[in-house]
Amino acid sequence: MSTGGAFGGNRGARPVPPEKGVFPLDHMHLCDSEKKEYISCLKSEGHNSEKCRQFSKKYLECRMEKNLMAKQDMKELGFRDDKELQASANESDNVKNV
Repeated sequence: MSTGGAFGGNRGARPVPPEKGVFPLDHMHLCDSEKKEYISCLKSEGHNSEKCRQFSKKYLECRMEKNLMAKQDMKELGFRDDKELQASANESDNVKNV
């Protein structure tokens, strides 16, 4: 005898949403310009997301401002401060020059 539903699902069990990765769709197109900038950058840079980080950051900030996703520190999403980026760029330049 099976304890699951008709298609193998567990009846009565409440689904648990994932912590990250799923958020409301932008039905009102509140962040369309940011999204289009990011996608355009990806296309022009051969889908190299590293070169388009500033656009993805801008898009995520727009989503947070419009309550389309939970507000989080950008460091938690993999973005560093501009000062930190400059410092790491200087360090890599110094290593290359040695």
